[in-house]
Amino acid sequence: MTQQQRLYPIGIQTFSELITKNYLYIDKTEYVYRMTHFDSKYIFLSRPRRFGKSLLTSTLQAYFEGRKNLFEGLAIDALETEWIQYPVLHFDMSLGKHLDKDALTRYLANQLADYENKFGIENESVDVNLRLTALIKRAYEQIGRQVVVLIDEYDAPLLDVVHEEKNLPALRNVMRNFYSPLKACDPYLRYVFLTGITKFSQLSIFSELNNIKNVSMDEPYAAICGITEDEILTQMSDDLNLLAARMKLPRVEVLEKLKDNYDGYHFTWPSPDIFNPFSLLNAFADGKMDSYWFGSGTPTYLLEMLNKFGVLPSKIGGTEAVAADFDAPTEHMTGITPLLYQSGYITIKDCDTQFGIYTLDIPNQEVRIGLMRSLIPSYITRDTLTTNTTVVNLARALNRDDMDGALRLLQEFLSTVPYCDNVRSEGHFQQVFYIIFSLLGMYVDVEVRTPRGRVDVVLRTSTVLYVMELKLDKSADTAMQQINFRNYPERFALCGLPVVKVAVNFDSERHTLENWKIE
Repeated sequence: MTQQQRLYPIGIQTFSELITKNYLYIDKTEYVYRMTHFDSKYIFLSRPRRFGKSLLTSTLQAYFEGRKNLFEGLAIDALETEWIQYPVLHFDMSLGKHLDKDALTRYLANQLADYENKFGIENESVDVNLRLTALIKRAYEQIGRQVVVLIDEYDAPLLDVVHEEKNLPALRNVMRNFYSPLKACDPYLRYVFLTGITKFSQLSIFSELNNIKNVSMDEPYAAICGITEDEILTQMSDDLNLLAARMKLPRVEVLEKLKDNYDGYHFTWPSPDIFNPFSLLNAFADGKMDSYWFGSGTPTYLLEMLNKFGVLPSKIGGTEAVAADFDAPTEHMTGITPLLYQSGYITIKDCDTQFGIYTLDIPNQEVRIGLMRSLIPSYITRDTLTTNTTVVNLARALNRDDMDGALRLLQEFLSTVPYCDNVRSEGHFQQVFYIIFSLLGMYVDVEVRTPRGRVDVVLRTSTVLYVMELKLDKSADTAMQQINFRNYPERFALCGLPVVKVAVNFDSERHTLENWKIE
Protein backbone atom coordinates (compact mmCIF):
# COMPACT_ATOMS: atom_id res chain seq x y z
CA MET A 1 0.00 0.00 0.00
CA THR A 2 1.36 3.39 -1.04
CA GLN A 3 1.93 5.74 1.87
CA GLN A 4 -0.15 8.90 1.68
CA GLN A 5 1.44 12.29 2.22
CA ARG A 6 0.11 14.19 5.20
CA LEU A 7 -1.27 17.71 5.10
CA TYR A 8 1.46 20.23 5.87
CA PRO A 9 0.41 23.58 7.34
CA ILE A 10 2.14 25.86 4.82
CA GLY A 11 1.25 29.40 5.79
CA ILE A 12 -1.47 28.28 8.24
CA GLN A 13 -1.00 30.06 11.56
CA THR A 14 -4.23 29.24 13.39
CA PHE A 15 -3.92 26.44 15.93
CA SER A 16 -7.59 25.42 15.82
CA GLU A 17 -7.46 25.04 12.03
CA LEU A 18 -4.39 22.80 12.22
CA ILE A 19 -6.05 20.53 14.75
CA THR A 20 -9.59 20.36 13.36
CA LYS A 21 -8.44 19.85 9.75
CA ASN A 22 -5.83 17.27 10.71
CA TYR A 23 -2.74 19.12 9.53
CA LEU A 24 0.65 18.04 10.81
CA TYR A 25 1.30 19.65 14.20
CA ILE A 26 4.63 19.42 15.98
CA ASP A 27 3.61 19.32 19.63
CA LYS A 28 4.90 22.44 21.43
CA THR A 29 2.23 22.47 24.12
CA GLU A 30 4.62 21.47 26.92
CA TYR A 31 6.37 24.81 26.30
CA VAL A 32 3.00 26.58 26.42
CA TYR A 33 2.24 25.11 29.84
CA ARG A 34 5.71 25.90 31.13
CA MET A 35 5.62 29.48 29.86
CA THR A 36 2.17 30.21 31.30
CA HIS A 37 3.14 28.94 34.75
CA PHE A 38 6.14 31.21 34.97
CA ASP A 39 7.26 33.64 37.66
CA SER A 40 6.45 36.55 35.35
CA LYS A 41 3.17 37.16 33.60
CA TYR A 42 4.80 39.52 31.06
CA ILE A 43 6.70 37.44 28.48
CA PHE A 44 8.59 38.45 25.34
CA LEU A 45 9.88 36.04 22.66
CA SER A 46 11.97 36.97 19.64
CA ARG A 47 12.33 34.67 16.65
CA PRO A 48 12.98 35.22 12.90
CA ARG A 49 10.12 35.55 10.42
CA ARG A 50 8.22 32.39 9.45
CA PHE A 51 9.47 30.50 12.48
CA GLY A 52 6.07 29.76 14.00
CA LYS A 53 5.60 32.78 16.27
CA SER A 54 2.06 33.40 15.05
CA LEU A 55 1.11 29.74 15.49
CA LEU A 56 2.50 29.83 19.03
CA THR A 57 0.45 32.95 19.77
CA SER A 58 -2.66 31.26 18.38
CA THR A 59 -1.94 28.20 20.53
CA LEU A 60 -1.76 30.42 23.61
CA GLN A 61 -5.09 31.96 22.65
CA ALA A 62 -6.78 28.56 22.37
CA TYR A 63 -5.26 27.52 25.70
CA PHE A 64 -6.42 30.60 27.59
CA GLU A 65 -9.86 30.34 26.03
CA GLY A 66 -10.07 26.94 27.72
CA ARG A 67 -10.60 24.98 24.49
CA LYS A 68 -9.59 21.65 26.02
CA ASN A 69 -10.94 19.62 23.11
CA LEU A 70 -8.25 21.01 20.79
CA PHE A 71 -5.46 19.73 23.03
CA GLU A 72 -6.55 16.12 23.45
CA GLY A 73 -3.59 13.78 23.13
CA LEU A 74 -1.03 16.59 23.23
CA ALA A 75 1.56 17.06 25.99
CA ILE A 76 -0.41 19.74 27.82
CA ASP A 77 -3.40 17.41 28.15
CA ALA A 78 -1.57 15.51 30.86
CA LEU A 79 -0.37 18.70 32.60
CA GLU A 80 -3.36 21.04 32.76
CA THR A 81 -6.28 20.16 35.05
CA GLU A 82 -8.31 23.38 35.31
CA TRP A 83 -8.78 24.75 31.75
CA ILE A 84 -10.04 28.12 32.93
CA GLN A 85 -11.62 30.37 30.28
CA TYR A 86 -10.10 33.85 30.30
CA PRO A 87 -11.05 36.85 28.16
CA VAL A 88 -8.37 37.05 25.45
CA LEU A 89 -7.35 40.11 23.43
CA HIS A 90 -5.21 39.02 20.45
CA PHE A 91 -3.65 41.84 18.43
CA ASP A 92 -1.90 41.07 15.14
CA MET A 93 0.49 43.85 14.08
CA SER A 94 1.72 42.13 10.92
CA LEU A 95 -0.49 44.28 8.65
CA GLY A 96 0.74 47.50 10.25
CA LYS A 97 3.71 47.72 7.87
CA HIS A 98 4.48 50.55 5.43
CA LEU A 99 2.14 52.96 7.24
CA ASP A 100 2.68 56.57 8.24
CA LYS A 101 1.82 57.88 11.69
CA ASP A 102 -1.86 58.61 10.97
CA ALA A 103 -2.47 55.36 9.08
CA LEU A 104 -0.85 53.35 11.89
CA THR A 105 -3.10 55.05 14.46
CA ARG A 106 -6.16 54.14 12.37
CA TYR A 107 -4.93 50.55 12.05
CA LEU A 108 -4.62 50.23 15.83
CA ALA A 109 -8.04 51.81 16.28
CA ASN A 110 -9.57 49.21 13.95
CA GLN A 111 -7.90 46.42 15.93
CA LEU A 112 -9.53 47.77 19.08
CA ALA A 113 -12.93 48.28 17.43
CA ASP A 114 -13.45 44.56 16.82
CA TYR A 115 -13.10 43.80 20.53
CA GLU A 116 -15.08 46.89 21.58
CA ASN A 117 -18.01 45.57 19.55
CA LYS A 118 -17.62 42.16 21.20
CA PHE A 119 -17.78 43.63 24.71
CA GLY A 120 -20.40 46.27 23.90
CA ILE A 121 -18.19 49.34 24.26
CA GLU A 122 -18.95 52.59 22.47
CA ASN A 123 -15.76 54.61 22.60
CA GLU A 124 -15.27 57.60 20.35
CA SER A 125 -11.90 58.58 21.80
CA VAL A 126 -9.07 59.08 19.29
CA ASP A 127 -6.53 58.03 21.92
CA VAL A 128 -5.79 54.34 21.41
CA ASN A 129 -4.20 54.04 24.86
CA LEU A 130 -7.42 55.18 26.56
CA ARG A 131 -9.46 52.82 24.42
CA LEU A 132 -7.22 49.85 25.25
CA THR A 133 -7.44 50.70 28.96
CA ALA A 134 -11.23 50.83 28.83
CA LEU A 135 -11.35 47.59 26.86
CA ILE A 136 -9.23 45.68 29.38
CA LYS A 137 -11.31 46.92 32.30
CA ARG A 138 -14.62 46.14 30.58
CA ALA A 139 -13.50 42.61 29.65
CA TYR A 140 -12.40 42.04 33.25
CA GLU A 141 -15.70 43.30 34.68
CA GLN A 142 -17.89 41.49 32.15
CA ILE A 143 -16.22 38.06 32.34
CA GLY A 144 -15.13 38.27 35.97
CA ARG A 145 -11.61 37.06 35.28
CA GLN A 146 -8.28 38.72 34.51
CA VAL A 147 -7.56 39.46 30.86
CA VAL A 148 -4.97 37.84 28.60
CA VAL A 149 -3.27 40.14 26.06
CA LEU A 150 -1.42 38.56 23.13
CA ILE A 151 0.49 40.79 20.71
CA ASP A 152 1.85 39.10 17.61
CA GLU A 153 4.61 40.75 15.54
CA TYR A 154 4.69 43.73 17.90
CA ASP A 155 7.55 45.32 15.95
CA ALA A 156 6.13 44.94 12.41
CA PRO A 157 5.17 48.63 12.06
CA LEU A 158 8.73 49.66 12.93
CA LEU A 159 10.93 47.21 11.04
CA ASP A 160 10.80 48.80 7.61
CA VAL A 161 11.80 52.21 9.01
CA VAL A 162 14.43 51.01 11.47
CA HIS A 163 17.12 52.59 9.24
CA GLU A 164 15.29 55.93 9.03
CA GLU A 165 16.03 58.68 11.51
CA LYS A 166 12.90 60.66 10.57
CA ASN A 167 10.04 58.15 10.53
CA LEU A 168 11.19 55.73 13.24
CA PRO A 169 10.67 58.09 16.23
CA ALA A 170 7.16 59.07 15.08
CA LEU A 171 5.98 55.49 14.61
CA ARG A 172 7.73 54.39 17.78
CA ASN A 173 5.76 57.00 19.74
CA VAL A 174 2.49 55.68 18.32
CA MET A 175 3.35 52.14 19.41
CA ARG A 176 4.57 53.31 22.81
CA ASN A 177 1.25 55.08 23.35
CA PHE A 178 -0.68 51.95 22.39
CA TYR A 179 1.28 49.65 24.71
CA SER A 180 1.34 52.06 27.68
CA PRO A 181 -1.83 50.69 29.41
CA LEU A 182 -0.14 47.32 29.99
CA LYS A 183 1.58 48.79 33.05
CA ALA A 184 -1.39 50.64 34.54
CA CYS A 185 -3.76 47.71 33.97
CA ASP A 186 -1.64 45.18 35.82
CA PRO A 187 -4.38 44.24 38.38
CA TYR A 188 -6.71 43.33 35.50
CA LEU A 189 -4.19 41.21 33.55
CA ARG A 190 -3.61 37.45 33.85
CA TYR A 191 -0.95 37.17 31.14
CA VAL A 192 0.75 39.32 28.51
CA PHE A 193 2.71 37.75 25.65
CA LEU A 194 4.56 39.71 22.99
CA THR A 195 6.39 38.27 20.05
CA GLY A 196 8.36 39.78 17.20
CA ILE A 197 11.60 39.65 15.26
CA THR A 198 13.64 42.43 16.76
CA LYS A 199 14.26 43.64 20.26
CA PHE A 200 13.39 47.29 20.77
CA SER A 201 14.39 48.74 24.10
CA GLN A 202 11.83 48.70 26.87
CA LEU A 203 12.39 52.40 27.37
CA SER A 204 11.50 53.26 23.79
CA ILE A 205 8.48 50.99 23.31
CA PHE A 206 7.08 49.87 26.64
CA SER A 207 7.71 52.98 28.69
CA GLU A 208 7.58 52.01 32.35
CA LEU A 209 6.78 48.36 31.72
CA ASN A 210 10.15 47.18 33.03
CA ASN A 211 9.07 43.75 34.22
CA ILE A 212 8.90 42.01 30.83
CA LYS A 213 10.71 38.69 30.94
CA ASN A 214 12.63 38.08 27.71
CA VAL A 215 12.78 34.29 27.22
CA SER A 216 14.35 34.46 23.75
CA MET A 217 17.72 33.15 24.95
CA ASP A 218 16.48 31.02 27.85
CA GLU A 219 17.57 27.40 27.46
CA PRO A 220 14.20 25.86 28.49
CA TYR A 221 12.61 27.59 25.46
CA ALA A 222 15.37 26.94 22.92
CA ALA A 223 13.08 24.79 20.74
CA ILE A 224 9.76 26.53 21.37
CA CYS A 225 9.69 27.60 17.70
CA GLY A 226 11.15 25.68 14.79
CA ILE A 227 11.60 21.91 14.48
CA THR A 228 14.39 19.81 15.98
CA GLU A 229 16.01 16.72 14.49
CA ASP A 230 14.52 14.66 17.32
CA GLU A 231 11.03 15.93 16.41
CA ILE A 232 11.63 14.96 12.78
CA LEU A 233 12.75 11.45 13.77
CA THR A 234 9.86 10.91 16.23
CA GLN A 235 6.91 12.94 14.93
CA MET A 236 7.82 13.00 11.23
CA SER A 237 9.54 9.67 10.68
CA ASP A 238 7.01 8.46 8.12
CA ASP A 239 7.19 11.82 6.37
CA LEU A 240 10.96 11.47 6.11
CA ASN A 241 10.58 8.01 4.56
CA LEU A 242 8.11 9.38 2.02
CA LEU A 243 10.42 12.28 1.12
CA ALA A 244 13.33 9.86 0.66
CA ALA A 245 11.17 7.76 -1.67
CA ARG A 246 10.12 10.80 -3.71
CA MET A 247 13.72 11.98 -4.01
CA LYS A 248 14.94 8.43 -4.73
CA LEU A 249 17.66 8.75 -2.09
CA PRO A 250 18.46 6.87 1.14
CA ARG A 251 16.72 8.21 4.22
CA VAL A 252 20.02 9.09 5.93
CA GLU A 253 21.19 11.08 2.89
CA VAL A 254 17.93 13.02 2.71
CA LEU A 255 18.22 13.94 6.38
CA GLU A 256 21.75 15.24 5.79
CA LYS A 257 20.54 17.34 2.86
CA LEU A 258 17.76 18.76 5.03
CA LYS A 259 20.33 19.62 7.68
CA ASP A 260 22.65 21.32 5.18
CA ASN A 261 19.85 23.43 3.75
CA TYR A 262 17.50 24.26 6.64
CA ASP A 263 19.11 23.31 9.97
CA GLY A 264 21.73 25.01 12.09
CA TYR A 265 19.79 27.59 14.13
CA HIS A 266 20.51 28.05 17.83
CA PHE A 267 18.89 30.78 19.90
CA THR A 268 20.85 30.04 23.05
CA TRP A 269 23.65 27.74 24.12
CA PRO A 270 23.50 24.86 24.66
CA SER A 271 20.66 24.18 22.27
CA PRO A 272 19.49 21.46 19.91
CA ASP A 273 19.87 22.21 16.21
CA ILE A 274 16.72 23.99 15.04
CA PHE A 275 15.35 23.62 11.50
CA ASN A 276 13.57 26.48 9.79
CA PRO A 277 9.98 25.14 9.96
CA PHE A 278 8.71 27.04 6.90
CA SER A 279 11.42 25.72 4.60
CA LEU A 280 11.35 22.23 6.10
CA LEU A 281 7.59 21.77 5.68
CA ASN A 282 7.71 23.16 2.15
CA ALA A 283 10.43 20.64 1.27
CA PHE A 284 8.28 17.77 2.61
CA ALA A 285 5.22 19.08 0.79
CA ASP A 286 7.02 19.52 -2.56
CA GLY A 287 9.23 16.47 -2.30
CA LYS A 288 12.39 18.47 -3.09
CA MET A 289 14.87 20.99 -1.68
CA ASP A 290 14.45 24.64 -2.66
CA SER A 291 15.03 28.14 -1.34
CA TYR A 292 11.71 28.61 0.43
CA TRP A 293 12.54 31.06 3.21
CA PHE A 294 14.31 33.52 0.93
CA GLY A 295 11.76 32.94 -1.77
CA SER A 296 9.11 34.27 0.61
CA GLY A 297 10.77 37.69 0.61
CA THR A 298 14.06 39.42 1.41
CA PRO A 299 13.34 42.29 3.77
CA THR A 300 14.34 45.64 2.30
CA TYR A 301 15.29 46.91 5.75
CA LEU A 302 18.08 44.32 5.91
CA LEU A 303 19.66 45.44 2.63
CA GLU A 304 19.29 49.09 3.68
CA MET A 305 21.08 48.43 6.97
CA LEU A 306 23.85 46.39 5.32
CA ASN A 307 24.47 49.38 3.08
CA LYS A 308 24.23 51.84 5.97
CA PHE A 309 26.91 50.03 7.98
CA GLY A 310 29.04 49.21 4.92
CA VAL A 311 29.06 45.47 5.65
CA LEU A 312 31.00 43.39 3.12
CA PRO A 313 29.39 40.08 2.04
CA SER A 314 32.35 38.11 3.40
CA LYS A 315 31.91 39.78 6.80
CA ILE A 316 28.38 38.52 7.35
CA GLY A 317 28.87 35.91 10.04
CA GLY A 318 32.05 34.35 11.28
CA THR A 319 32.18 36.70 14.25
CA GLU A 320 32.49 36.48 18.03
CA ALA A 321 30.42 38.57 20.38
CA VAL A 322 28.99 38.74 23.89
CA ALA A 323 25.21 38.50 24.22
CA ALA A 324 24.88 42.23 24.82
CA ASP A 325 26.36 42.83 21.34
CA PHE A 326 23.75 40.85 19.40
CA ASP A 327 20.75 40.41 21.73
CA ALA A 328 20.54 44.19 21.87
CA PRO A 329 17.91 46.87 21.17
CA THR A 330 17.76 47.28 17.43
CA GLU A 331 17.21 51.03 17.25
CA HIS A 332 20.46 51.73 19.12
CA MET A 333 22.68 49.50 16.95
CA THR A 334 26.23 50.62 16.31
CA GLY A 335 26.69 47.66 13.95
CA ILE A 336 24.62 45.25 11.90
CA THR A 337 25.05 42.19 14.18
CA PRO A 338 21.86 42.56 16.31
CA LEU A 339 19.63 42.88 13.25
CA LEU A 340 21.33 39.98 11.43
CA TYR A 341 20.96 37.76 14.49
CA GLN A 342 17.40 38.67 15.39
CA SER A 343 16.27 38.38 11.77
CA GLY A 344 17.78 34.88 11.45
CA TYR A 345 20.58 35.62 8.97
CA ILE A 346 23.22 34.65 11.51
CA THR A 347 22.82 32.42 14.54
CA ILE A 348 24.73 31.04 17.51
CA LYS A 349 27.15 28.29 16.50
CA ASP A 350 29.23 27.91 19.66
CA CYS A 351 29.86 29.53 23.01
CA ASP A 352 32.80 29.88 25.37
CA THR A 353 30.68 29.62 28.50
CA GLN A 354 33.55 30.60 30.77
CA PHE A 355 33.80 34.06 29.22
CA GLY A 356 30.34 34.34 27.65
CA ILE A 357 31.71 34.71 24.10
CA TYR A 358 29.38 33.46 21.38
CA THR A 359 30.43 32.41 17.88
CA LEU A 360 27.92 33.69 15.30
CA ASP A 361 27.64 32.51 11.70
CA ILE A 362 25.22 31.97 8.82
CA PRO A 363 23.00 29.01 9.82
CA ASN A 364 22.80 27.00 6.60
CA GLN A 365 23.06 26.83 2.81
CA GLU A 366 19.63 28.30 2.15
CA VAL A 367 20.45 31.47 4.07
CA ARG A 368 23.98 31.78 2.67
CA ILE A 369 22.90 31.41 -0.94
CA GLY A 370 19.85 33.61 -0.45
CA LEU A 371 21.94 36.36 1.11
CA MET A 372 24.45 36.27 -1.71
CA ARG A 373 21.72 36.36 -4.35
CA SER A 374 20.21 39.43 -2.70
CA LEU A 375 23.60 41.18 -2.77
CA ILE A 376 24.35 40.48 -6.45
CA PRO A 377 22.77 43.74 -7.75
CA SER A 378 25.00 45.81 -5.44
CA TYR A 379 28.25 44.09 -6.43
CA ILE A 380 27.87 42.55 -9.86
CA THR A 381 24.78 43.07 -12.02
CA ARG A 382 20.99 43.23 -11.94
CA ASP A 383 20.86 40.69 -14.76
CA THR A 384 19.88 37.71 -12.62
CA LEU A 385 19.27 35.42 -15.60
CA THR A 386 22.87 35.77 -16.83
CA THR A 387 24.18 35.46 -13.27
CA ASN A 388 22.23 32.27 -12.58
CA THR A 389 23.33 30.71 -15.89
CA THR A 390 26.94 31.58 -15.15
CA VAL A 391 26.72 30.08 -11.67
CA VAL A 392 25.32 26.81 -13.07
CA ASN A 393 28.08 26.59 -15.66
CA LEU A 394 30.70 27.40 -13.02
CA ALA A 395 29.39 24.57 -10.86
CA ARG A 396 29.64 22.19 -13.79
CA ALA A 397 33.24 23.25 -14.49
CA LEU A 398 34.33 22.90 -10.87
CA ASN A 399 32.64 19.53 -10.58
CA ARG A 400 35.01 18.47 -13.36
CA ASP A 401 37.93 20.06 -11.46
CA ASP A 402 38.24 22.47 -14.40
CA MET A 403 39.34 25.67 -12.69
CA ASP A 404 40.71 27.04 -15.98
CA GLY A 405 37.30 26.65 -17.58
CA ALA A 406 35.64 28.25 -14.54
CA LEU A 407 37.90 31.31 -14.74
CA ARG A 408 37.22 31.67 -18.48
CA LEU A 409 33.51 31.75 -17.70
CA LEU A 410 34.09 34.39 -15.04
CA GLN A 411 36.23 36.42 -17.41
CA GLU A 412 33.49 36.46 -20.02
CA PHE A 413 30.76 37.13 -17.46
CA LEU A 414 32.50 40.03 -15.69
CA SER A 415 33.38 41.68 -18.99
CA THR A 416 29.65 42.14 -19.58
CA VAL A 417 28.99 43.76 -16.18
CA PRO A 418 28.48 47.53 -16.33
CA TYR A 419 31.21 49.67 -14.80
CA CYS A 420 30.86 50.59 -11.15
CA ASP A 421 32.86 52.92 -8.92
CA ASN A 422 34.33 50.11 -6.84
CA VAL A 423 35.87 48.26 -9.72
CA ARG A 424 39.33 49.81 -9.23
CA SER A 425 39.57 48.15 -5.83
CA GLU A 426 41.17 44.73 -5.38
CA GLY A 427 38.79 44.22 -2.47
CA HIS A 428 35.82 44.64 -4.81
CA PHE A 429 36.92 41.70 -6.95
CA GLN A 430 37.59 39.68 -3.82
CA GLN A 431 33.96 40.20 -2.72
CA VAL A 432 32.71 39.35 -6.21
CA PHE A 433 34.59 36.05 -6.01
CA TYR A 434 33.17 35.43 -2.54
CA ILE A 435 29.58 36.06 -3.68
CA ILE A 436 29.81 33.94 -6.82
CA PHE A 437 31.56 30.99 -5.17
CA SER A 438 29.09 31.14 -2.25
CA LEU A 439 26.26 30.70 -4.76
CA LEU A 440 27.80 27.37 -5.74
CA GLY A 441 27.07 26.00 -2.28
CA MET A 442 30.76 25.28 -1.69
CA TYR A 443 32.95 26.34 1.21
CA VAL A 444 34.55 29.70 0.50
CA ASP A 445 36.39 32.15 2.75
CA VAL A 446 38.49 35.27 2.30
CA GLU A 447 41.48 36.69 4.14
CA VAL A 448 42.34 33.28 5.59
CA ARG A 449 45.22 33.49 8.04
CA THR A 450 48.43 31.49 7.49
CA PRO A 451 51.76 31.64 9.38
CA ARG A 452 53.14 33.98 6.68
CA GLY A 453 50.20 36.10 5.66
CA ARG A 454 46.60 35.93 4.52
CA VAL A 455 45.21 34.06 1.53
CA ASP A 456 42.82 36.20 -0.51
CA VAL A 457 40.35 33.39 -1.27
CA VAL A 458 40.10 29.75 -0.22
CA LEU A 459 37.62 27.59 -2.13
CA ARG A 460 36.94 23.95 -1.23
CA THR A 461 35.04 21.58 -3.49
CA SER A 462 34.36 17.92 -2.74
CA THR A 463 37.63 16.97 -4.46
CA VAL A 464 40.02 19.96 -4.41
CA LEU A 465 41.04 22.85 -2.19
CA TYR A 466 41.97 25.99 -4.11
CA VAL A 467 44.31 28.63 -2.65
CA MET A 468 43.75 31.86 -4.57
CA GLU A 469 45.75 35.10 -4.67
CA LEU A 470 44.19 38.09 -6.43
CA LYS A 471 46.03 41.09 -7.90
CA LEU A 472 44.83 44.26 -9.60
CA ASP A 473 46.73 45.67 -12.60
CA LYS A 474 49.82 43.60 -11.90
CA SER A 475 50.25 40.06 -13.22
CA ALA A 476 49.34 36.47 -12.52
CA ASP A 477 53.07 35.75 -12.17
CA THR A 478 53.29 38.28 -9.35
CA ALA A 479 50.35 36.66 -7.58
CA MET A 480 51.84 33.16 -7.97
CA GLN A 481 55.20 34.36 -6.66
CA GLN A 482 53.47 35.57 -3.50
CA ILE A 483 51.73 32.21 -3.02
CA ASN A 484 55.03 30.37 -3.38
CA PHE A 485 57.13 32.81 -1.37
CA ARG A 486 54.75 32.70 1.57
CA ASN A 487 54.04 28.98 1.09
CA TYR A 488 50.30 29.37 1.57
CA PRO A 489 49.53 25.70 0.70
CA GLU A 490 51.44 24.53 3.79
CA ARG A 491 48.61 25.87 5.96
CA PHE A 492 46.21 23.39 4.33
CA ALA A 493 48.47 20.30 4.09
CA LEU A 494 46.28 18.29 6.45
CA CYS A 495 42.93 19.12 4.85
CA GLY A 496 42.73 15.72 3.16
CA LEU A 497 42.37 17.18 -0.34
CA PRO A 498 44.89 18.07 -3.04
CA VAL A 499 45.80 21.78 -2.81
CA VAL A 500 45.83 23.74 -6.07
CA LYS A 501 47.36 27.21 -6.34
CA VAL A 502 45.45 29.80 -8.39
CA ALA A 503 46.91 33.22 -9.21
CA VAL A 504 44.59 35.79 -10.80
CA ASN A 505 45.19 39.29 -12.11
CA PHE A 506 42.32 41.73 -12.75
CA ASP A 507 42.29 44.51 -15.32
CA SER A 508 40.68 47.63 -13.83
CA GLU A 509 40.10 49.18 -17.26
CA ARG A 510 38.24 46.16 -18.66
CA HIS A 511 36.92 45.36 -15.15
CA THR A 512 37.42 41.62 -15.55
CA LEU A 513 40.07 38.91 -15.24
CA GLU A 514 43.13 39.66 -17.40
CA ASN A 515 45.13 36.46 -16.89
CA TRP A 516 45.69 33.64 -14.41
CA LYS A 517 47.99 30.78 -13.54
CA ILE A 518 47.08 27.43 -12.02
CA GLU A 519 49.61 25.08 -10.41
